[in-house]
Amino acid sequence: MHFGPVEIRQMIVNLITLILSISVHEFGHAFLADKLGDSLPRRQGRVTLNPIAHADPIGTIAFPLISMLFVGGYGFGWGRPVQVQPSAMTRKLHMRTGHMLVAAAGPLMNVILALIVGLLVFVLLRTGVIDPMAPIYVPLLNAMLLNCILAFFNLIPAPPLDGGTVLEGLLPTTALPTYYKFAKYGPLVLLAFFMLPPLQTLFLVPAGFLFRGIVGLFGLPV
Repeated sequence: MHFGPVEIRQMIVNLITLILSISVHEFGHAFLADKLGDSLPRRQGRVTLNPIAHADPIGTIAFPLISMLFVGGYGFGWGRPVQVQPSAMTRKLHMRTGHMLVAAAGPLMNVILALIVGLLVFVLLRTGVIDPMAPIYVPLLNAMLLNCILAFFNLIPAPPLDGGTVLEGLLPTTALPTYYKFAKYGPLVLLAFFMLPPLQTLFLVPAGFLFRGIVGLFGLPV
């Protein structure tokens, strides 16, 4: 694969976008856990948007770069998981409910970031700072799409993804023994999504729908 200045610049832009998106995602977990009374994320310095606090050397830097080299696009990556103590959260919520809300906060932050970027693009277009032919326009749209994909990918109901914890919080107590038996196969389910492209439609289709909805909301040219 040829790597000239244009390709290298695109890789750098993609990596920065991915790192910022992952940081916002992990911040969402830490922020809500802190608000619910769990002091562990704050003590570990995770209630911040600083990417350094959330970056994993392998998952956030090395692996995305390798996947970009061989696959292209944004590659695949992850941040340092936010450690939480559901037992330390407010007694106003059931422990499983609090844990579920903290898990859902990560994907929600990706949706919020996609909306913020959409609003930013709208303002920049309306004020004439950029136009759809500006070099930064497509990367901004791509950042919106990436965050839509991250939101729905992380909601796949299989541990260790956030969707596994969300599913656990939604299930009745009587169904938990069955869930825990299934949970140990979560990594295999996750692997299947990478090995079987048709499965990827389960998160790519709703992500595309959300992306088009945000584009339509702000009337952005695509």
